[in-house]
Amino acid sequence: MKTIAFVPLRCGSKSIPMKNIKEFCGRPLVFWALRALSAVSGIDAVYAATDCDEIRSVVEGFALDKVKVYMRDAANAQDHSSTESVVLEFLGRHDFDDDDVFILAQATNPLIRTVDLEGALAGYRESGCDSLLSCARLKVFLWNEDGSPVNYDYRFRPRRQEIEGELMENGAFYINTVGGFVKNGNRLCGRIKIYEMPEYSALDIDDIDDWVIAEAAMKKYIFADHLVAKARTDFATR
Repeated sequence: MKTIAFVPLRCGSKSIPMKNIKEFCGRPLVFWALRALSAVSGIDAVYAATDCDEIRSVVEGFALDKVKVYMRDAANAQDHSSTESVVLEFLGRHDFDDDDVFILAQATNPLIRTVDLEGALAGYRESGCDSLLSCARLKVFLWNEDGSPVNYDYRFRPRRQEIEGELMENGAFYINTVGGFVKNGNRLCGRIKIYEMPEYSALDIDDIDDWVIAEAAMKKYIFADHLVAKARTDFATR
C-alpha cells in the first residue's frame, strides 16, 4: 500500500497573481507545503499538479526527491474548476490501488508542518476512519442573526480560555483512499476523523491581507519552533 500526496497549483489566481510561486518568507509559497510533505517518511510520492511551465520550472528547481510534477488539463484549471475535478483527472491517469492512501494538501496554507502530517496519518490508520481533515480550534463567541448566542450564555460570560471553541476546517490537508475519492468524487467520505492543528493554522491565504498575517505567523511559530529544535540538537551534540 502506497501513500501519495497531491498539491494542486493553478496559474490563474486573480486575488494574488501567481501566488503559488510568489515569494513567501524567502521562498516560493508552494515550497513550504512540498517540503513538509516530502519530509514525511510514510509518504512515497508528492505530486504538484500545475497547468503552466513557470510553476513547473520553480517546483523542479526545489530538487525535492519525492516531488513530481503533473501537468493538469487546462479544462480543470479554470476559475470555476473544482479541486475534485483535477484530483479525479489525475487518479484516472495513474494506476494506483484503491487502498492506497491519498493526501490532498493545499499550498495556500503554508503553516503545515511535517509533525502534523505524521500525526494525522497515524491517527487515520489507527482509527479505521474512511477520511480525515485538518481543523483549527477557534475560541470565539458566535451569534445568530436573530440576536441569540450560538455557543455561550452572555449572562455568564466565560473567559476566552475557558471556552471549548469551535473547530474550523483550515484547508491544510485531507486524507482519504484512492478508491474512496474515486467512488465518492469527494475528498471526504464515510466516517470522518478530525486532526486538530494549532490555532494559528487557521490562516488560509486568499488575499494580500491574509498573506501579510500568514508571513508573520510563519516567522513567529514555524521558524521559532525550528530554531528551538536546532538549538536543542546543537546543545545535545556538544
